[in-house]
Amino acid sequence: MLEFKYDVQLLIEGHGLDEARISEYFDRNFKGDCLLAVGDEDLIKIHFHTNEAWKVLEYGAGVGEIFDIVVEDMDRQARGLKG
Repeated sequence: MLEFKYDVQLLIEGHGLDEARISEYFDRNFKGDCLLAVGDEDLIKIHFHTNEAWKVLEYGAGVGEIFDIVVEDMDRQARGLKG
């Protein structure tokens, strides 16, 4: 059994984005692991494992435009099912 079920990946496009500020927000507000928040002031790539994928998407949409969204069920994948 995995501690965090969903692998969430997305791009956030906006202006004045700050990867350090985004990372700090995740650390304070979301339960999960394997956070990757990299990019520049206009585009940030997010990768995160969590049980509450919708919260990550909601936050991203509040920061900028989100696209290239992938949410994979890692538990299903571990059991050999399509995720």
